[in-house]
Amino acid sequence: MAFTRAPGKHRRPGRVHRGTAKAAGVAALTTTGVIGSFAAPALAAESAAEQTGLTPVITLGDEAAAQVDAQAAAQHEAAREAAQAAAREAAEQAAREKAAEEAERAREAEERAAREAERKLLNTFVSPIAGSYVSTGYLSGGAVWSSGTHTGVDFHAASGTPVLSVGMGTVVEAGWGGAYGNHVVIKMHDGTYTQYGHLSSVGVSVGQEVTPGQQIGVSGATGNVTGAHLHFEARTTAEYGSDIDPVAYLRAHGANL
Repeated sequence: MAFTRAPGKHRRPGRVHRGTAKAAGVAALTTTGVIGSFAAPALAAESAAEQTGLTPVITLGDEAAAQVDAQAAAQHEAAREAAQAAAREAAEQAAREKAAEEAERAREAEERAAREAERKLLNTFVSPIAGSYVSTGYLSGGAVWSSGTHTGVDFHAASGTPVLSVGMGTVVEAGWGGAYGNHVVIKMHDGTYTQYGHLSSVGVSVGQEVTPGQQIGVSGATGNVTGAHLHFEARTTAEYGSDIDPVAYLRAHGANL
C-alpha cells in the first residue's frame, strides 16, 4: 500500500524560518539571564544540527559540576589529612608528656631511694672488730694508764685484724698518736668522735668520708701496749680527756656487741 503525504505537513522549515527561530532563541537566552558566552556554543550546535540533522547535547553544565565535585573531593582530602596530622601531633604530644611524667616519677623514686639509703647509713653502727669482744672495760684502773683509768675499751684482736669504722663520718686524724701508736680519729655524723688506737697500719687519710663497716686500718701493737689489740674510744671532741662510755655509746646507736 502506498502512503501519500498531505500537502503542507511535515515539511522542512525554510531558511527564513530557521533564521527567525535562531534569532528568537538567542534573544530568549539573553532575556532569561543565561551567560552570553553560552550563546556562541548554542549557535554552533544549531549550525552543526543543520549540517548533520542531529541535535547535540550541551555538556558545559556537566563539566562544571565535575569541577565542583573534584574541588570538593580535594578539600575533603585536605581536611582529612589535616585531621590525621593533628591527631598524630596530639598523640605524639601525649606520648612526650607521658614519658616526661614517667621520667619525673623515676627521678623522684631514685631520690627517695638515695635518701633512704643515706638514712640507713646514718643510723647504722657496727662493732670496730667484727665478731670480737671487750677484753678490758671502760674506766678500768691501773698504773699502765697515765690518767689512772682506762679512757676507752680494748677489743680482742690479733695483729693484722681489719679495723672498721663504727659508723658514717669524716676522718680528722690519721697517723702517729703518741701512746696510742698509729691511730685514726673520726668525726661522726652526729658530731661525736671515735678513736681507734695501736694500729699496725692506717688505711685512710684526713678528710676522707667513711661508711659503717668500712675498713680504716689493721690492728697491731704500736704505742704504749703489752700486746696486740684495738683500743677504741668514744669522745665528745677530738681531744683526749673528752671520753664517754664506748660500749654504751655503741649500743645506744644500735651496734650489736
